[in-house]
Amino acid sequence: MYKTDLSVDPKEVAAIQARRNREKDRQARFFNVRTRVMGVDVEALNKQVEERKLREATERNKEAAHGTTQVHYDLVAQMLEKEQAERTRRLAKKVQEYREQKQQLKNRREFDIWDPNQLQKEYPARLGDNDLRCGPASLQCFAGEDLDRTTFLKMQQEQFRYNLDRQVQEQQQARNDEKSADLLNDKLRLAMEMRATQLAKLEESCRVAMMVAMANANKAKAAETTARQQHKHKREQEANTKEIQKQVTSDLLTENPKVAQHPIDPHRVLPYCWKGMTPEQRAAIRKTQEVQRHEKEIQRQSEKALNTEWENQAMCLTKAAMELEEQEKELCAEFQRGLGSFNQQLAHEQKAHQNYLNSIIYTNQPTAQYFLQFNTSSR
Repeated sequence: MYKTDLSVDPKEVAAIQARRNREKDRQARFFNVRTRVMGVDVEALNKQVEERKLREATERNKEAAHGTTQVHYDLVAQMLEKEQAERTRRLAKKVQEYREQKQQLKNRREFDIWDPNQLQKEYPARLGDNDLRCGPASLQCFAGEDLDRTTFLKMQQEQFRYNLDRQVQEQQQARNDEKSADLLNDKLRLAMEMRATQLAKLEESCRVAMMVAMANANKAKAAETTARQQHKHKREQEANTKEIQKQVTSDLLTENPKVAQHPIDPHRVLPYCWKGMTPEQRAAIRKTQEVQRHEKEIQRQSEKALNTEWENQAMCLTKAAMELEEQEKELCAEFQRGLGSFNQQLAHEQKAHQNYLNSIIYTNQPTAQYFLQFNTSSR
């Protein structure tokens, strides 16, 4: 017999339920007349634009932070490179000093103890026990005889002690040299910082002094300009006062006929002087003024009559406008009465037509189930 597996995968059920929920949300969004959007969903597009802008801003911030970190790393790398170069230089200097010291100790006995080329530098085979080139350590024994070990061990211990002391002294000297170099570097750095501080203070004091000097120069220049302008204005005022006084008191504006007479020919009149007016000229001027006054009086009376006529015409126009307005009101009232009766007639006809449609034409009204069969899916 075959076995039927009726078990259901929970993940598949969850996926189906999620798909149904999404479809319900989609239908609610599409079929709801209050939230439905005809055409493009502007809100979703704006949300996408905001998300894109936020993502671009995050990327720019990351790039800026990465650039700042990279610059910091570059500076640290440069400092480490400088420190490594300085350390290499000091080590090379110490090696060179050590080599020079060893070069000076070539002829000493303990120089070749740790020399890797010791075998190549050894002396040739000795000629015998009485060879002057052989020291106490080179003694050998004959058949049946033992070497004096005490003297050899004592010399070897002295040699080892000397080498050890020399190495300790060299190490101590190297530490002292390194401490001295660090101390000198610290002193040099401190001196450079103090010098930079002093230069900054001097520069600031120079800048302040320059600003003060410039301000004083500007003030002096402004004061000089103001004084010059005041002096110029004062001279102009004095010149104008003198010119006015001269014009007032000169013979050019006087009405004395004697001033215009020629000193040699009395019948001649100077062209640049005022010769005065004769009585006939004064009488002609007064006559002309009287004529002008009479003309102005006539013109004033004519203007007054014209204004009175304009006022009368304005009153007539106002009365005519009021009469036209009353006639218009009567016509409007009559039109409203006729329009009301016409509207009542149209309302009766519309009501009769609607009753005809409801009682004869639209007898089979659709139910709500009829409308629910459409738009059941959002796809």
